[in-house]
Amino acid sequence: MNTTSRPARTVLISGASIAGPALALWLHRYGFAPTVVEKAPAVRTGGYKVDLRGGAIEICARTGILDEVRAHSTDMDGGSYVDSEGRTVGELPAEIFGGRDEQDDEIMRGDLARILYERTRENVEYLFGDSIASLHDDGEGVDVVFESGTRRRFDLVVGADGMHSHTRRLVFGDERRYKRHLGAYISIFTGPDRLGLTRWETYHARPHKLISVYSTAGESAATAKNCFVFAAPAELAYDHRDIAAQKRLLADAFAGDDWEIPRMIADAADADDFFFDSIATIHMDRWSKGRVVLLGDAAHCTSPASGQGTGLALTGAYVLAGELAAAGGDHVAGFAAYEEVMRPGVELNRGFAEKFAKEMTVSSRRKIAMRMFMVRVLPRTPFKNLIAKKIREEIQRAANAVPVKEYGAYETLGTPA
Repeated sequence: MNTTSRPARTVLISGASIAGPALALWLHRYGFAPTVVEKAPAVRTGGYKVDLRGGAIEICARTGILDEVRAHSTDMDGGSYVDSEGRTVGELPAEIFGGRDEQDDEIMRGDLARILYERTRENVEYLFGDSIASLHDDGEGVDVVFESGTRRRFDLVVGADGMHSHTRRLVFGDERRYKRHLGAYISIFTGPDRLGLTRWETYHARPHKLISVYSTAGESAATAKNCFVFAAPAELAYDHRDIAAQKRLLADAFAGDDWEIPRMIADAADADDFFFDSIATIHMDRWSKGRVVLLGDAAHCTSPASGQGTGLALTGAYVLAGELAAAGGDHVAGFAAYEEVMRPGVELNRGFAEKFAKEMTVSSRRKIAMRMFMVRVLPRTPFKNLIAKKIREEIQRAANAVPVKEYGAYETLGTPA
């Protein structure tokens, strides 16, 4: 089967979260014709706060969105830990709590998705309310049948549709072959700001569980984001599309707990932005097959425990588009180079996630007490700057694990968006 005939130009991207629109932006600049298909009826503007560090900040600058990212920063002041009576055990300022270098930032996922969509909507074809039903790669192109019944042909197809990627399932097989559960589940949703938070995050730890509530600079009045994490050594049996079942699982996991937990769980019942999923990673020997390639969480999910998923999505989009352009549209060479650049950094971040996932749900009250002791004394210790520097260095190593290459005169390879 001939797979290297004419240079690729038309590219179908499945998924309009972060990786998909970011890739579309760069592909358009390089002269490709991207189309983004998204099963949701519009851009999903909900979600949680995400870190942008190291190389991802440089890519935001090159993309031309860094000023907008700064304007929508969460601008958090810091965080605190409380006991079951709501009493503050310890507080940490933002420079320690977030573990960020000066140039790093944090933004709500929905704000970043909207920024990328607005930057691409006039030059990129978006197909909302639709998805890929089937695809056939004949070596010269990919014939796609959409759920709507529409049939089209593209030079390349990119799966940027998340950890539960439908594109990956169609081309590479069942998700269970690639997913590794890290022993915990996470749920995030919006509820009333019962704690009166302003640019602040409050944590409460229990054996095998961690709860946080935060309100950012851009949070709507009197609302806050609630985040629940609980240990589950074995995967739970449920349909990831069944929101009602997920809400029941969350309620069961925290039944009988005190503090603000019962009221927060009750708020979950009415939340329209409810998120629930396994903290898991995706491991694949290859991210491409023929004219189909995977991007972001679909290819290499490092889980929320890494704190680098969004950064890797932006970086992967930049690298994939750049390598395809550098290869003159030769997808075989472009896909191989993309993976060669990305994989070492992905592996490092995956290891970071596997380590931190265990620390999110400590197993005993004694370990929690030790952590609370550290939170109390750290701001007062003369070594706090040294400790904070060590934490930042480890995080920055992960954030800069993928080199930000120069792809020639990237500003002039195509028509700017």
